[in-house]
Amino acid sequence: MAIPTKRPTKYIFVTGGVLSGLGKGITAASIGNLLKARRLTVNIQKCDPYLNVDAGTLNPREHGECFVTKDGAETDLDLGHYERFLDEELTQSSSLMSGRVLLQVIEDERAGKYQGRSVQIIPQVTEAIQHEIIKAGKGFDVHIVEIGGTVGDYESLSFIEAIRELGMKTGQQNCLYVHVVYLPYLGASKEIKTKPAQNAFREIRGLGIIPNILVARSEDPAPLSVKTKLSLFCGVSEDAIALLPNAKSIYEVPLTLEDTGVTDVICKQLQLETSQEIGYLDTWRGIVSRGLGKHPRKVKVGVVAKYLDNQDTYMSVFEALRSAAWHNDASISIDWIDAEMLGKSNDVAKKLKAYDGIVVPGGFGSRGVDGKIQAAQYALEHKLPYLGLCYGLHMAVIAGARNAGLTDANTTEVDPDTKHPVISTMDGQKGKENTGGTMRLGDYNCHLEAGSLAAKVYSTHKIVERHRHRYECAAQFLPKYESWGLRASGINPDNNLVEVIEAAPALNHPFFLASQFHPEFKSRPIRPHPMFDGFIRSLLRDK
Repeated sequence: MAIPTKRPTKYIFVTGGVLSGLGKGITAASIGNLLKARRLTVNIQKCDPYLNVDAGTLNPREHGECFVTKDGAETDLDLGHYERFLDEELTQSSSLMSGRVLLQVIEDERAGKYQGRSVQIIPQVTEAIQHEIIKAGKGFDVHIVEIGGTVGDYESLSFIEAIRELGMKTGQQNCLYVHVVYLPYLGASKEIKTKPAQNAFREIRGLGIIPNILVARSEDPAPLSVKTKLSLFCGVSEDAIALLPNAKSIYEVPLTLEDTGVTDVICKQLQLETSQEIGYLDTWRGIVSRGLGKHPRKVKVGVVAKYLDNQDTYMSVFEALRSAAWHNDASISIDWIDAEMLGKSNDVAKKLKAYDGIVVPGGFGSRGVDGKIQAAQYALEHKLPYLGLCYGLHMAVIAGARNAGLTDANTTEVDPDTKHPVISTMDGQKGKENTGGTMRLGDYNCHLEAGSLAAKVYSTHKIVERHRHRYECAAQFLPKYESWGLRASGINPDNNLVEVIEAAPALNHPFFLASQFHPEFKSRPIRPHPMFDGFIRSLLRDK
């Protein structure tokens, strides 16, 4: 993370109106990206109105992936965008949910810290929120805070009130509000309508906040006359209004915002002393150019997954694959393969032959397990490049055991009574299977065996990666790995747990690598993760 400074922290609050899913997280991350390009130290935080304490127990089919920080916080997927756009490692302080705030307030009340006063939303809860925001932003030039949900939602009112009060406390020169709104296109009259945006602006103004910056999202580019109309009815100067149409790549958004001049408006209003980092935006433009450009080499990857209802469930995995492909000057086509349907298929080979390589990402539970195991079995036997992530490692170990004749080999997560529990619960995790925040979470060390594929991919023997799981490779089966066609090539030096497996050298497999950790969380558009980079390079060898 960037080294904090001693200058007073400036705050930027990002809110959203009209409807959810507008891209507040991308907007907040893009602003942070552009401010960092001006040599400012930037931190960023997501305030979510859910009554959950963290995102660990939220269903990924509804909310998208659970992103994990280096210190083990289970957070909203927006933190993944923050890290990729800022190229910084964030912490627990960057994720704040209503449940955590309310839990702390109630615990303080039970401990007598309020000395007999009535405990209310205002001021106790709002002050607790402000305390967390100030603590997270301490020492940085700019602290960006995204308020989850849509203005007008009952559950977000305490956060809105908290940032209103904080703005009064810090002063106008130290606080700025960005409101993201939507401009729908009306096909009947063939025009973009601004009324929903006007109403959304009026809504937040009625709650005591007058936005300084208006970001207007639309499906297609809006005419510049829209800015004049929004300025007139919302009272925001035209140079502080950014028209943000859908982008072909999310990494275009910082460049679009930069071209609107909004970053200069932000720096001026917050009285920030800045200097442009030479070459930074050129580097970012290069990423976008590679991502959108035409490449002579193409790869087709199948992701064998179970959460297919929401395209955000494997956000970091998809972004890591794309970044690695772009880094190798290749275009990539990614297909979801329904693990549940694959498990019921009579011809797995026919389905998987269509791909240059397959990925089995993380997950929980028994649904779709058969399909994932069969995919790993096929990849191991037929030398199809395979990348396993967390649960994907479990499936690979089971596949190796079953290929070697242990047909009932399984994980105790799926079959607690299996005779060959090649994957089992850690002693310290037993009895905690249905509780949040208790898994092996965050950064752990790993030592890679010399001469292994993993060591070659990483170009080092010592790595640190992020985890989110509670089941591990059972130690009693490790001596059998070679006979299964596997090799435990990465071991945690502190607890002797298996972190990485790969195909045994005797198989001469082009690429079969799986990790107990989640490498996708550390991949960046400007610096793809070694495991994904190695996987993509293996697919390109004969192209």
